[in-house]
Amino acid sequence: MTTIDSHDYFQSEDSNVLLMLREISDKVTYSILTSTMSSPKTASEICCEYKLPLSSTYKKIQKLHQSGLISIEKIQFDSKGKKILYYQSKIKSLEVNINQQGLALQLVRR
Repeated sequence: MTTIDSHDYFQSEDSNVLLMLREISDKVTYSILTSTMSSPKTASEICCEYKLPLSSTYKKIQKLHQSGLISIEKIQFDSKGKKILYYQSKIKSLEVNINQQGLALQLVRR
C-alpha cells in the first residue's frame, strides 16, 4: 500500500489504484478503517466488534499505519504496565469512479 497525502486522486494508469482498492476491500482492512472512522479504538476492540483474529488485525494495522491510512491517537498503560494503543482512521471519504476513461479513486483524509 502506498503513502497518501491529504487529498489524493488516483487514475487507472497509476498501478497503485488497483492495489489500494484490493487492500481496502480486504475484510480485515475494511473493518479496521470503518470501525475507527468515528472514534479511536484498540486492536482488541476492533477484533471483538468484527470477530476478527487478533494476529491478522495487528498485521493489517501495522500496514495501514505505515501507509498513513490510520494513526495512533492515544497511548495508555494498563495496571500491569502494558502499552495500549488507540488507532483512528485518517480517511474522511473514499470514492471510486469507473467510466470509459478507466478507474479513478479519490481519497480525502481527515
